[in-house]
Amino acid sequence: MCGIIGFTGLKQAAPILLEGLARMEYRGYDSAGIAVVSSDPPRALQLAKVSGKVAGLFEKTQNGAAFPGTCGIGHTRWATHGAPTETNAHPHVSMHGMFAVNHNGIIENFVPLKQELLAKGYTFKSETDTEVVAQLLEDNYEGDFQKAVEKVLSMIEGSYAFAIVCRDDPDTLFAVKKNSPLILGKGEGFNLFASDVTALVEHTREVVYMEDGQYAKVTPDSIELFAEDGSPLPLVTSHVTLSISAAEKGGYEHFMMKEMMEQPEAVERTISPRIKDGEIVLDDFSLTREQLLGFRKIMITACGSAYYAGLAGKYAIERLCGLPVDVQIASELRYSDTPIDDRCLLIVLSQSGETLDTIAAVKECKAKGATVLAIVNVVESALTKLADSVLYTWAGPEVAVATTKGYTTQLAVLYLFAVYAAKVLGRLDGEAYASYIRELQQLPEAVRASLKLDCDMENMAQYFKDAQHVFYLGRNTDSALAMEGALKFKEISYIHAEAYAAGELKHGTIALIEPGTPVVSLCTNEALIEKSLSNIIEVKARGAVVTAVVPAGVPVSEEIRGYADRCVEVPALRDIFASIAAVVPLQLLAYHVAKLRGCSIDKPKNLAKSVTVE
Repeated sequence: MCGIIGFTGLKQAAPILLEGLARMEYRGYDSAGIAVVSSDPPRALQLAKVSGKVAGLFEKTQNGAAFPGTCGIGHTRWATHGAPTETNAHPHVSMHGMFAVNHNGIIENFVPLKQELLAKGYTFKSETDTEVVAQLLEDNYEGDFQKAVEKVLSMIEGSYAFAIVCRDDPDTLFAVKKNSPLILGKGEGFNLFASDVTALVEHTREVVYMEDGQYAKVTPDSIELFAEDGSPLPLVTSHVTLSISAAEKGGYEHFMMKEMMEQPEAVERTISPRIKDGEIVLDDFSLTREQLLGFRKIMITACGSAYYAGLAGKYAIERLCGLPVDVQIASELRYSDTPIDDRCLLIVLSQSGETLDTIAAVKECKAKGATVLAIVNVVESALTKLADSVLYTWAGPEVAVATTKGYTTQLAVLYLFAVYAAKVLGRLDGEAYASYIRELQQLPEAVRASLKLDCDMENMAQYFKDAQHVFYLGRNTDSALAMEGALKFKEISYIHAEAYAAGELKHGTIALIEPGTPVVSLCTNEALIEKSLSNIIEVKARGAVVTAVVPAGVPVSEEIRGYADRCVEVPALRDIFASIAAVVPLQLLAYHVAKLRGCSIDKPKNLAKSVTVE
């Protein structure tokens, strides 16, 4: 949820730290700060912090020129403990200026630790749990930086990633990982680390993905990796192929628009390499036919948009595989008594692969015997290490907080899995299987066709921008689609939007419909369009203004056109695949409404991209 970066080398650190923070600002953007060891004696920690965007930190440090040192740490924050103020911004410095610490996560036992430090005479400036770590380091420092780090790690409980710098050891950094991502970057004459590979690729392609329970000692000439008990570990280096341009806007005004426009290619990357000679071939998929035949239940778990992708995928898996599929929000599943055993396949979805509630739910289910299939975007993320099998979405970096290509590529993988498993389970004969394969191959073009609605949705946004409430209705697969559409709308436009199963309209929801209320009716499931039409008539009778999303070229869609105030035509696909194309105009509508309202589209208030705390 926060961005961490550390650099030590022969170059000036501050400009590199600032640039890295700018690339990771989507991880947290309510405050930012850097700490750099001064280059000349007497050694001191130079500190700059701002409340708000990283741009303010560039200004405050004269683009880094004001801090000439070559070793330092930086942080961009999404507030958990303490308001998003400059005082609560990271890095946090110990009372006598010996240590500075950046932290992503939560120190669960910080209250008793703070009480002990207060009793010893330590004073605190912030409301954060992180400042406790800085004070503990100073309290346990006897001239050996590494021993102080090890001692403090043995005292704290919780989830964390730390970047630590010491005034008395001016070229050395420590990076610590537990339940929050950190990646080490190897250079020549310098080394660095960050929460996200996008902050590293301009400087190095050789990286080390840290595991939970590890810490690293980083100097300009070396990186040493250790277990929590201090025993040395080997460095396993990976080569990153990500291009710098992939992490930049590429001429678009917002990352969200860039990422929406990248969806056809992203879905193509997800699907095409996995269909060979008319057969689905799933890379990294290790589950055998015998295992698939042995499952009696599938559980899907995720958070946010990934959860809604799971709801849409449920219909395809149940229809094709004939297995019961339960979909639960990860934060609920981890505390529930849902029956799970060794005959359950748990499918877990996450763009980042680092979502804390999702990771905790997976651990609970694995402990009960479930087999885990992870569908993720980020390579070497925490979920990939927990899973028994992994299917990557290959969406490429997604920077905008509101996911677009992350969602569509998750759907694509779920559809691939549904067809693949149905064939393995003997539920699809050759003709039906070939038919599904052909339609899967058409999905990238269907998404591309939906993107041509951009101008229409920009014009339509005028009718939504002043609304107080917007309602999304749908049945079956369209019910799941409605939830994702409503989420996109409210998270970036800040207008209240709710999704309801259309069949529930008479059971209370219709009381909320007043004259002029915008209603988006999802009608992509051809078999249920007549049912959807009756819902449109009902809300129209109460004065609603209805925008209907219908499949192009389907005769029954003309009936909808006769009643809806506006119609949006999307490519006609099988009902179980329809969400992947129909979600695109909903994304575009949310974007254009937010733009008209002057909202922060890539960085919506109170939200962060990667939620690594509970």
